[in-house]
Amino acid sequence: MRDYIIRRVLLIIPTLFGALTLIFFIMNILPGDVALMILGEETGQANPEDLARLRAQLGFDRPLYVQYLSWLWGVVKLDFGTSLWTGVPVFEEIWVRLPITLTLIVFSVFLSMILAIPIGIIAALKQDSWIDYGLRVFTISGLSIPSFWFGLMVVLFLLLVFSWFPPLTYAVIYTNPWVSLQQLMMPALVLGYRQAAVSARMMRSSMLEVLREDFVRTARAKGLRERIVIYLHALKNASLPVVTIFGVEAVLLFSGAVIIEKIFNVPGVGSLIVDAMGHRDIPLVQGVVLLIVVFVLVVNLIVDLIYAWLDPRIRYN
Repeated sequence: MRDYIIRRVLLIIPTLFGALTLIFFIMNILPGDVALMILGEETGQANPEDLARLRAQLGFDRPLYVQYLSWLWGVVKLDFGTSLWTGVPVFEEIWVRLPITLTLIVFSVFLSMILAIPIGIIAALKQDSWIDYGLRVFTISGLSIPSFWFGLMVVLFLLLVFSWFPPLTYAVIYTNPWVSLQQLMMPALVLGYRQAAVSARMMRSSMLEVLREDFVRTARAKGLRERIVIYLHALKNASLPVVTIFGVEAVLLFSGAVIIEKIFNVPGVGSLIVDAMGHRDIPLVQGVVLLIVVFVLVVNLIVDLIYAWLDPRIRYN
């Protein structure tokens, strides 16, 4: 297991380097001039001398490869530069908003897990019954309804029925955990609904397949209680594809958080990257995208380790 963990961790290094390179060059070949946007915010025009002076000040007059190497060295030192629009270090901008987004994502994953696993197991055990059909409606709806539309409908319903609207400020989990979870409950439910639906359907299919295996019939023939057969023997084997789905969906939650945060007025990283792209704030966008890449790599590593724990054969491949 130790060798497997080392191999997986070392594999992150070239992947992260390739992602860093793509992030930098894609952001720098996009059309638009942030210096012109800053100087010509009101009039749409700028003095050529002032424009050249600002470009030199921002470092845009240097060759692209020099800018790349400078940014890469800064990333190694955890210095992602300074926001071109606010003048605040990128690391500070992200650090302030990151706890809110991570709380939203973790809360969404937790809610989707406590929904998906029981729903999948019950639907498999009650196959083709009215319970199964009802749970299928729930899961298919989660796959069919776009998250942004569902979020808008939830806000509209709460506004009309309970006169509720998204708060203007959000508490951070480490300063006021209870208030933070209360405020993020609705965004987390909306964000995690699709993941719960996907995972529940996968759990149902996987559980149905495992329940037909010989070892399950043998366990039942030995006189074991049905609860032990289901939760001790069948569930562990049925969880393998579900773990993979959870990893993929957890990554998608980060992209989904961009829309949900805007709908519910959540001041997280998703809202930050939307504002940064609107201002063409290249260092800030690069910093947020880099954060997303690191999040994806860490989630994939955790999924691989859980997979190897559930299925020891993976460790030797």
